[in-house]
Amino acid sequence: MSPVEITVVADAAEAARLVAERLAEQARAGGHVVLTGGSTPRRAYELAAELEPDWSRVELWWGDERCVPPDDERSNYGLARKALLDRLEREPAAVHRMQGELGRDEGTAEYKLELAGVGDFDLVLLGLGPDGHVASLFPGFPTLDVTSRDVVGSVAGHEPFVDRISLTLPRLGATQELLFLVAGEDKADAAARALAGEPSPQIPGSLARSTEGTTRAVLDRAAAAKL
Repeated sequence: MSPVEITVVADAAEAARLVAERLAEQARAGGHVVLTGGSTPRRAYELAAELEPDWSRVELWWGDERCVPPDDERSNYGLARKALLDRLEREPAAVHRMQGELGRDEGTAEYKLELAGVGDFDLVLLGLGPDGHVASLFPGFPTLDVTSRDVVGSVAGHEPFVDRISLTLPRLGATQELLFLVAGEDKADAAARALAGEPSPQIPGSLARSTEGTTRAVLDRAAAAKL
């Protein structure tokens, strides 16, 4: 695997700002952008909407989703809608939401159809869990071994304990740029192992790399403490 280009900044606010600038840049350039869930990217989405309110040149996708309705507080789409989509002056050309409310199996099947014929992504944004998971690909889970499909269903690996839909590692890696956003001292162990350690199914983030272009990571000082 090629090395990850790592940028360390002072704090989570600055990390969010850098990632927001990259998202805004991609919005202006156009293409296919994959968003992530979790609390860390929320501020990046808010800032990206301020920096570039016209997202009409991009199509949005999601790396994973919880099997809940889109207005549920646990929904990754719901987070992005409030933090990003509702703040835009011009909406994306398409919003490809994972339909978590359909359940794990049907939601996975529907997203597989949605992705049919779609080539490489332009930008995939990923977070990193304290346990090293990315998207909804959890340590030691059999979903990490799926290489022949774009999308998989999964049971939860941690709270909230609801079923999941997730892009597979090969589909996440089919991008011109894979960008990690990692903040907080609780991520320090996982960040060191995922970004600078040997590839391991016990740290799914160590397996997530762009196969087409560049893998980058923006970390605050706390998350980078053990690199």
